Amino acid sequence: MLTPQDNELLCRIENNAAMGRMMRRHWIPACMSQELPEPGGEPIRVRLLGECLVAFRDPQGQVGILAEACPHRRASLLYARNEDGGLRCLYHGWKFSRNGTIVDMPSEPPGSNVATEVKQRAYPVKEAGGMVWAYMGEAQSEPVFDPPVFTVGGNVKLSISKVIVDANWAQVIEGGIDSSHSSSLHSDEMRSAAGLGSAAVVMNERHGVSGAFTINRPSVDKAPRLKVQITDYGMRYVAMRHPIEQADTHEYARVTVYIAPFTLLTPPNASFSLVQYVTPMDDTHTMFHFVAWSDDSLPGHGIDQEVWRTRSGSRVGIDVDKNYRNLRTLENRHLQDRQAMKEGSFSGIRGTGNQDIAMWESMGCITDRAGEWLVSGDVAVARFRRMMVTAVRAFDNGQPPIGAGSAPVFSEIRAFEGVIPKTQDWHSLGLGPVPAIHPEKALGC
Repeated sequence: MLTPQDNELLCRIENNAAMGRMMRRHWIPACMSQELPEPGGEPIRVRLLGECLVAFRDPQGQVGILAEACPHRRASLLYARNEDGGLRCLYHGWKFSRNGTIVDMPSEPPGSNVATEVKQRAYPVKEAGGMVWAYMGEAQSEPVFDPPVFTVGGNVKLSISKVIVDANWAQVIEGGIDSSHSSSLHSDEMRSAAGLGSAAVVMNERHGVSGAFTINRPSVDKAPRLKVQITDYGMRYVAMRHPIEQADTHEYARVTVYIAPFTLLTPPNASFSLVQYVTPMDDTHTMFHFVAWSDDSLPGHGIDQEVWRTRSGSRVGIDVDKNYRNLRTLENRHLQDRQAMKEGSFSGIRGTGNQDIAMWESMGCITDRAGEWLVSGDVAVARFRRMMVTAVRAFDNGQPPIGAGSAPVFSEIRAFEGVIPKTQDWHSLGLGPVPAIHPEKALGC
């Protein structure tokens, strides 16, 4: 468990909180590129680390991110005109370039020097892998932008879902590194079947739910044995289960990678690989992007965007509103279907993403970790907490943020799943080169 003081240190990211300051030293997943589909189109509101911002694509197709409130009278730039050269506030016509410079002030007389004294807060932006990324830290500390793993392969097929979660960022990360829950919470979708690894996704209809799916996994073992390895950029861990076949000589292994502070590479299946981006909007709300992708390294052919959103329960206008707020909430019990549970559904909640979200939100906006009772299946969760609390304390004492100065990793590492010989070293598992690891920090359970 965490003490209340350590829980606050882990969870709080707003204002001058140490965790938020450390997160600002990384490139932050801000929104999907498709939310800004049209050059010169309407701005969108983006909330990151407690700040209200607007993102826009200028008429030349370049993306900018500015503070939402106009520095003049604090009117929202969400209503601004998107013109050549930047956003023009409707209230008095002040116009701001993508870097925050005032380029026009029609309400000021000729000779006014206000434009040289005032600058709108603006953040550097990169666009890659269907996502817009922002850097919110000090300019002198801006790190090299390391493109997502799915931008380096050949013939990439990419699908992204998005949903706003009414819970703290750490609860979402912990859900992604908790392997043992999948055998229960997601048991409708993850079925046991003999084989060497997870089979390709099979779309079907169950319990009256269109767009349901099944992934066959080669194990009936619900109590995985976890081993964790701390890296320069975060951590890797393996969940070992007894396979259905060759259990005396083999293990079913699932390797998850956490790249601090926002990224999880979760085990793939035969159709696609998986990436989760967990972006803190503020202390109690989190932006969750779930990416399914495939390239020439996978035998499968990926999954279409709308099928992916149907599968994950994140269709705009059906599952989430136009601002990606979930239509399933604590107030309506996440639309849990008790009749479907009587007919065979374990959770009664459609979509693995929504099953997870129901659990994350049911804990409260910031859960009281002092009241937990952790067990062996929570080793990765416990190590994540200890690692991040240690990292943020070190950062607050003047040390570099976790991941700073590391060699690029997005293009080098992969998650993994499959049946392996018991003699094989799990540290070598993955589709890319194994990153630099601290062997002395490997932990077992």
